[in-house]
Amino acid sequence: MSNKKEKTEQLHATNHYLYYPDEKDVPAYLAYGFRPVFLLLAPYMIISMLLWGLVWSGTINIPFMENVLAWHIYEMLFGVLTIGVLAFLSTGLPELFPGTVPFIGKKLKIVIILWLAGRLSFWLVDVTGVYLAALLNLSMLGWLIWFGRGAVLDKLQRHASLGYTLVALFIIEVWFFASMAGYAQTEPMEILKIALGASVILILLALRRVNMEAVNELMEDKGIDDVYIARPPLTNLAIFSVILFTAVEFFYPNNSALGWLGLGAGAAILAITNDYILKDKFILNQPYVIYLSLIFVMLSLGYALMGWAILSGEIGNITHFRHFVTSGGYGLAYLMVMIIIAQIHTGRHLASNIYTHSMVALIVAATLMRSLIPFYEEYSYELYLYSSIVWTVPFIIYIKVFYKFLTAPRADGVKG
Repeated sequence: MSNKKEKTEQLHATNHYLYYPDEKDVPAYLAYGFRPVFLLLAPYMIISMLLWGLVWSGTINIPFMENVLAWHIYEMLFGVLTIGVLAFLSTGLPELFPGTVPFIGKKLKIVIILWLAGRLSFWLVDVTGVYLAALLNLSMLGWLIWFGRGAVLDKLQRHASLGYTLVALFIIEVWFFASMAGYAQTEPMEILKIALGASVILILLALRRVNMEAVNELMEDKGIDDVYIARPPLTNLAIFSVILFTAVEFFYPNNSALGWLGLGAGAAILAITNDYILKDKFILNQPYVIYLSLIFVMLSLGYALMGWAILSGEIGNITHFRHFVTSGGYGLAYLMVMIIIAQIHTGRHLASNIYTHSMVALIVAATLMRSLIPFYEEYSYELYLYSSIVWTVPFIIYIKVFYKFLTAPRADGVKG
């Protein structure tokens, strides 16, 4: 029985790789799109967040950066987003749209180099100028949209929402660079708030796919005879609520209605966790279900607490509570995708252990430390620094645990 199951799983995996290029001598770390992405993303997260914590706490100063806050937010949004989308599309499209040729080897290396050049150009934007940064970064996101155009052009429109959201993010990024170059009147920071809303929408859409794959894979491994379905209405309501909050915050940031919209967005996002309540089986005690549900909890808390801050007249605390969305939901979403894909797409089964428990717990702890600064203002500088350090530890653990999967051939012998 077990041999039959293994053969079935291998055949299923092979179907995803029918159009794998016949390129010779491809190293394992360039054998599929997610591999170099995750190998680079973990240290990038560590370096970026540690630098930010050291700068914002006043420990160090970076002389060639005039607007460190804009650098931090842009890099955590667009810098991480572009390479995250690269991993998601290059891994998912060959499965979702048979006939899509995976890019590997030299082609993949070129795309990775483009992303690295984009990061360097924005780190040095005050030295090399905004036009170079705009060219490199917009080229990267534009190419990704072109690669994923099949999702938008698909007659059934099964995954078109992902493509439309990426196009919206591309327009927002153009707007951001136009503002930096003096062609747009909107402040860059205001544009980045809109970018955050669009990024949350992209995460909610991506999590529908990730949940379907991960939770059903988990239940199959556990012998649980049930099916998890991510219901579109719950996600769509959450997306609508986020769009409404983002739009009103941009046009009417001091309107008290924004507070109620924040509470509504928080409730709508939290409602997505109802999908984990299955008809016949109880799965809320499964580690990966807990991990994934915490993403929605963090996002929900962020919007709800921002709404509460507005209604209570503490508008200045919105920035702090927004970190439940960024450090918490956003960070945990990327971490979970990195963990899940590094196992499933290297021919392994999902495994939870002290490492995965610790990684998730540390992201939550760091988020609490950063977001609750308003209640412990006398320790604000220490919390800035310590929260950034704690937030990086899960990615250090990731390097220790998962790099060996990313740098070795698939465990089941399938290409990629």
